[in-house]
Amino acid sequence: MAARLLLRGALRAATTCRAAPVPALTRGMAAGGIPTDEEQATGMERIIMKAMQEGSDPYNMMKPKEYAGSKVDPHLVPSITNKRIVGCVCEEDNTSVVWFWLHQGEAQRCPSCGSHYKLVAHELPH
Repeated sequence: MAARLLLRGALRAATTCRAAPVPALTRGMAAGGIPTDEEQATGMERIIMKAMQEGSDPYNMMKPKEYAGSKVDPHLVPSITNKRIVGCVCEEDNTSVVWFWLHQGEAQRCPSCGSHYKLVAHELPH
């Protein structure tokens, strides 16, 4: 009996007191939507995004291109100076690194395994 009274009271309340319709939720941006990453990025993030769209990799974030390591196709090592120290893990399962100085000019060999490396000029992006 109590349940029937409660249901009747709720039904009467719902039919007599119609609430105003709730407006649909709007997006937070007045310009018509949520901005994309490209529209919202600023500073260094924007510079990196533009460079990635153009196909360049200014901060060497992507995996470098693989080279054969031969005299014809040496591993390219970017540097902002005329020399750089290079570490070569000569074998895949080797636990030691062979370090040697690489100077600008012709390709040079690793003293242990014979892979060729060549120093190339690299400019800082900023």
